[in-house]
Amino acid sequence: MSAEERHHEIITLVRTQGYVSNEELAQRLNVAVQTIRRDVNLLARRGLVARHHGGAGLASSVENIAYSERQVLNRRAKEAIGHLAARQIPDNSSLFVSIGTTTEAFAKALRRHKALRVITNNLHVATPLSAQTDFQVIVTGGLVRFYDGGITGSTASTFIEQYRTDFAVIGISGIEEDGTLLDFDADEISVAQAMMRNARRVYLLADQTKFGRRPMGRLGHLSHVHGFFTDRQPSERICALLREHDVELYIA
Repeated sequence: MSAEERHHEIITLVRTQGYVSNEELAQRLNVAVQTIRRDVNLLARRGLVARHHGGAGLASSVENIAYSERQVLNRRAKEAIGHLAARQIPDNSSLFVSIGTTTEAFAKALRRHKALRVITNNLHVATPLSAQTDFQVIVTGGLVRFYDGGITGSTASTFIEQYRTDFAVIGISGIEEDGTLLDFDADEISVAQAMMRNARRVYLLADQTKFGRRPMGRLGHLSHVHGFFTDRQPSERICALLREHDVELYIA
């Protein structure tokens, strides 16, 4: 079993049981306890589990992991998701793009497109796209967060309500098994919801680390999107929800 496979199993067990001891993990995965401790420490730094004395538990529902960590976490998968989603955007389209490291990867993949109109509350989306001479990039008003370049607040939400676009491309921090979409910041959620309300098609971008995470803020439901882009086959329950609500599934 590779380290990546081991990490996936640890996360799955923690989300299923709530807490798992290092000894149980070592026994289940047939590795030394010292290996499990290193794995748990790494996953805890990435915000995917909470490290406890002697084991691992569920990660925080009230605080996201640091932006610098999110930038490198599962980076190749996010780039693959971004490229796949970008291929679904035709030239001469208008789109909202929300805050998120996966949406930032998506924005970079748009640079071969022509004549796009992009409205965003993410400076890390606006900056690379603003160099495209035939793009029109519009940045919302609001409060700029120093740590990730996100723009939030009522000003940003009100600004979004003035437009109607072809697409909204949205990131997320957590997806529960019942299809609930979750995030950490209430102001960020309100802007993303405004984007979803004012777009003709909504695309959700989320890598495998978002499955089963439990931030406390509710953004919406999988039934509210038209396309779901991820890097791993979701659970059968999630797949059934997608089929029930005619949501297209794209796996990078």
